[in-house]
Order: sequence, then structure tokens, then C-alpha cells
Amino acid sequence: MLKSLFSGVSGLQSHQVAMDVESNNIANVNTVGFKYSRANFSDLLAQTRAIATAPQGQLGGKNPVQVGLGSSVSSMTRIFAQGSIQNSDKNTDVAIQGDGFLIISPDGGNTYKYTRAGDLKFDAGGNFVDNNGYISQGWLRDPVTGQVDSTAPITNINIPPGLTTPASATAEIVLKANLNSGPLVESFSPAYEISSTGGTLEPAAVSNGVAVNSGDIGVMYNPNGERFDLQEGQGVWISYTESISTGHAAVGGGTAGTAMSIVFNVDQELSEPANQVTINAVEGATAADSARNLAAAVNARTSITGISAIVTAGDALELRNNNSSDAASHNINIASQTGNTGIDVTQDVSTAERYLYTEGSGSNGVGIGVFGSQTTFNTMAELRNFIQEDARSLGAIPGNNGITVVVNSEGQIEIGNPNSTADDYNLNMQVTGYSSHITGSTVVNNSRFTNNMAVLNTSLTAGSTRTAYTQAFNSASHSSSIDVFDSLGSKHTIRMEFRKVGMTDTYSEWDMIISSPITTDLLNGVGPYNNEIHGHMRFNPDGSLLDPRPTFVELDPNNGAALGQHIDLSFGSIGSFDGMTSFDNPSATSGISQDGYTGGDLVGIRIDQSGTLVGSFSNGRSFGLAQIAMAKFTNNEGLSTEGGNVFIQTANSGDPIIGTAATAGRGFIQSSALEASNVDLSRALTQLIIIQRGFQANGKTITTSDQLLETLIGLKR
Repeated sequence: MLKSLFSGVSGLQSHQVAMDVESNNIANVNTVGFKYSRANFSDLLAQTRAIATAPQGQLGGKNPVQVGLGSSVSSMTRIFAQGSIQNSDKNTDVAIQGDGFLIISPDGGNTYKYTRAGDLKFDAGGNFVDNNGYISQGWLRDPVTGQVDSTAPITNINIPPGLTTPASATAEIVLKANLNSGPLVESFSPAYEISSTGGTLEPAAVSNGVAVNSGDIGVMYNPNGERFDLQEGQGVWISYTESISTGHAAVGGGTAGTAMSIVFNVDQELSEPANQVTINAVEGATAADSARNLAAAVNARTSITGISAIVTAGDALELRNNNSSDAASHNINIASQTGNTGIDVTQDVSTAERYLYTEGSGSNGVGIGVFGSQTTFNTMAELRNFIQEDARSLGAIPGNNGITVVVNSEGQIEIGNPNSTADDYNLNMQVTGYSSHITGSTVVNNSRFTNNMAVLNTSLTAGSTRTAYTQAFNSASHSSSIDVFDSLGSKHTIRMEFRKVGMTDTYSEWDMIISSPITTDLLNGVGPYNNEIHGHMRFNPDGSLLDPRPTFVELDPNNGAALGQHIDLSFGSIGSFDGMTSFDNPSATSGISQDGYTGGDLVGIRIDQSGTLVGSFSNGRSFGLAQIAMAKFTNNEGLSTEGGNVFIQTANSGDPIIGTAATAGRGFIQSSALEASNVDLSRALTQLIIIQRGFQANGKTITTSDQLLETLIGLKR
């Protein structure tokens, strides 16, 4: 009878413990990072009144007869289910989504404690602490490498108040851009000449002998952005004054019907019947009659030969060619004459010259001053120089006049005739297109180039203050600029300008000019301030990068900062499309960056999912200052709680596996958020009812046993 009383008492005691556990759960329903517990009941050792027997013969076996002695709470289970994530307005709050614990230490890292409560903050000393003042553990940024090494031992996370970052000199510029390879461009700039020392020449400084290759005119563009696309042998005729041939004395008489003919050359390339002027002699004709008849015959062929004739005093025949027709020949070149024409075949007069494009180097003087032949050019510098030499080779004393030819700042070839001495002459410019008259030749007039040059068609008298211009010659161009920093954090602008200068069957080439402010020197720089470096950028036929040069610059800031600052220029991988390209698309920079920065003060900290504390500085830079360490245990339920939302390791929890968030099964960290308690209030309140009913039932067993005892005692009465 008494055993039932003790069983009831054990039941009351067990349910009281369960009540304590559930009350604690409810009390912590709003505790950050709290994990609720569950009381586990087990029965006590039973009293065996009869043991079990096995079956014997025809008699079956019997089960044991046992009477239980009550219940007890054998264990507590802590439930580590994920609590809900609640956003907060504090950027140093962190919530763990998944498995794992934050590591904190009360003694500088000698001992570790663990928590899910991420209400962290910086104290006055810059320590990253929880509400107990325990310092969060992790890894700090290495000041030498600038990296956070998560393989090193963990330590106190401390970010000193008033943290500043020193200036970092730029070590690399990365540029990704497309340079338009198409025949029509929108981005272009005037062509110019480059001096022999590498600097860009001012127009007034351009003169014979100082200009060098400045780019292939064949790949230049007119003012509408249309590429000339000059082919080998294409070009123009330029006449500086009218061709006038005199001294042709007319001859009268002759046998009636005898042919009198003149054959003119077609631009000194080929004699053709169409250029043959023929009349029949008239018996008894005077010299004047013959002159008039011959002049009329010459003028009838002017549309082909370009040559006209007049009869001057003394019945002399004067031949003229104003060299103004694309369809007719140029100059006066007499191949032969028959009959009594009176034409002197030695009186050739040439004032027009052919300037023909070549894909290689120009003629470098061959043909200069020998009019009617040909001068080949490739670059703007060559064409300008040849025009100037030819213009100066005419006049009373060839080469002694003051005619000037320059490339001005607009990319135009500009011609002036400022002097009026006896050595000078009146310029009467005529530019016409060139088409070959050689049988089988496919060279035809390039109208874009001709139209660009034909604006020169004008007269400039000696001593004139006027000048004549071509239209602008333009190079496809593109430029990008970026500010770099020296060791003091001072800014210097680096400008990279690209101009298309050539194109072959195997590659296209762009000039590259890298420049800096005039107060800054570039190693091996040119120009008056040593602040330009000239190189090139070549591309394969598919538009991929072939050969960029240079690939680095060295900067001398001249302001007390470190000299010889080496800056790598990263234009992409050779043969790839990950950097500079040259497609038939508009020129544009899609990305440009550099890795330097000036000094700055810490203005804010944020925490990313890996637990990295990213500092934002007043110089616009952001980088990791520290990283929060996390621990994972084999058996979370084996941890022991110390209060204050803190767990400690026990013999049954296993050793902590320390690492970064979101790796090796550890959860990720969410900043500006906290993990709420995982107590389910509806479950907890329901559990209270169950515990209450269990307690009441155990109390009833005691009162019932008491009544039975009273009945037993009453038997004696």
C-alpha cells in the first residue's frame, strides 16, 4: 500500500521538474538565440513478484509479474531548431542561419565560449563584444598583405577607434574598350604630324624634314566619318599653275591633202589615237591660216587632251592646259608631230603632279619637282612634304619661294603664299581625280579622297594673306582617362588616346599615346614636359588583341612621392576578347579601373554573409578589416549552458570545428538581424496543460492510497 504513495510522490516530483523546464522555456520566449529544452520521463526500477517461466510440455510460459515504483526525469533535451530571423536597425547585429555558434572569450582567447545570440557591438576600445562583454573571436586583416587569413589562429576582433588607411600607390590600370574597325565612324579627331622626337607638332612648327610617319592616309576618314579606303595606285593630280607652252611657229603652204598631225601623251602614260590631232594641209595656205586651222583642230580635242590653243602675235601657236578636268589629260606632253605643223616637240610644260597612294613607305623625294611623273605617299607627313617641295620647285628660282604647306590643328593641309618677291609666283591650284590610262589597269578615281583634296581649287596670288585648305583628314580615335594615385595619395590623370594608323591583311594598328599632367614625368617620356609615351595597339583580323605596347609606365610625380612608380597596363589576354577589341562597332570604353587610393578615415562597417567586417573609408575604398569565426560541434545537445545566452564545451559535445561562415556545414551570417528564441508559445502552453493534468493525477493517487489506508486502519476499530 505504501508503494503507491511513493509512486505518486515520484510522479509529482517528475512533473514538477517538467513544470520548471517548461516555465523556463516560456520565460525565454523573447530571449535572442535561446533554444528551448524538453524534460524526458522514465520509469523507476520495478519490483518483481514473479519471474518469467518458459513453456514446459503442455504448459505454456508465464510472463514476469512486476510492479513499477514510479517515474523520474532521466534527462533534458535542448532543441537546436532554427529560430526565426528578425531584421534590426543595428548593422553589427548578426543572426546565424543554419548550424554553428559564434565564438566569444572572456579572457583574451585563453578560453572560449559559444553563443547564438548575435547582439554584438564595439566597446570604447574597439573590441567587438556581446552583452556580457565577452570579445568575439575571428581573424584580423594582415597590414602587410592586406588580406584576412582565415587559416590562421583566431584572436580577439579589435578595430581601433579612429582607424585610418594610408594611401596606396596605383600598381595596375585595367582597360576594356572597343576601337571601331568599320568604314564609318562617329568618333574621330584631326590627323596630325609627329615630330622626329615624338612630340605632337604645332602647325607653325611643321616644315620639311621634321615630320615622320603619322599614320596611313588610306585608313583615315573624311569629315563625314567615311573611310577613304585608298587602294594601291589611287590618288590625285595637283596642278600649281596653268601649263603654258609657247614658241610654236606656224608653217604655211604645203602640199594639198598632206596630213599635219600632233600626238599628245595621256598623262605621260600612253599615246592613243584619240589624242592625235590631225588636219589636211591646204595648198598655198599662209602661216596664219595654218595656225588657225591647227588651233581649231587642237581645241576640238580639248575634252580629251585638256589642251587648248590660241594664235598669238607672229602667227605663233600657244598651247595651254589648265589641268582642271578629271576626264582630260594633264600638262602639255607632245609625243610627236608630222607635217608642217610648226609644233616644237621639245616645248613640253608640266605644272601638275600625280600623288599616288602606296601601302608601303612613300617615294621619299623621288619624283619631287619632276612634274607629270608620280610621287607616292602613304602618310599625311609624306603628302604634306611632297606638296610643299613641288610647290616650291616652281617660280623664277625653283626652291627659293616662300610657299608654305602645313597640317593645321583641324587636320587640314593648309597652303599659303605669303611672299611677293621675284622668286614667288601666283598659285592657281587645281586638284582632279586620278584614273590610270594604262591598258589593263584597274586603278580608278577614289572620289572620297579626291573630294577631300579638291577644296584646294583656288587662286593665291603671291603675297596673299589668304590660305587654301583641304577638307579635314581625320583618324578614327578614342580616348580614356583615369586618375591614379602616388605613394602620398595625390591624384594624377593618366590619359590613353588611340588613333588608327594602319591596316594590313594580318593586323590593324592604332597609335597609342599615354600622357600625364605636365607636372608629372613618365619614364622615357617625350614632348616638352616628358609626359607622353607613344606606343601602338595591334589587333588580329578577328578583332582580338594581338600586340599592345607599352604594357607598363613608370611615373615620377615630382611632388615628394616615391619616384619610379611602376604601373602595369592590363589591356587583356593576347588572342582573346577579354580586354581591348577592334570590331565594327562604335568605339567605347566598357570598363576602366585602377587599384590605388588616397588615405582615408573609417566611416562605417558592414558585415557580409561570410562574417567579414567590411570597413568603408572616407576615400571611397572598402575592404575587409576582420572576419568572424564560427564553431560547429558534433553534438550540439552536449553543450552546457552558463546563462547569459552562453554555452560551453563538455566531454559529450565534441571539440569545436572552427572555420568561416557558410563553409563545411556552418550556417551563413545575416547582418542587421537577430535570431529569435525558438520557443513555440502555443506548444509550450499546451505542454503546461499536460503537465498540470499529470500532476493532478499523481496527487489523486496519493489521496486515494490515503483513503485505502484509513479503511485498513478502521478494521481494528
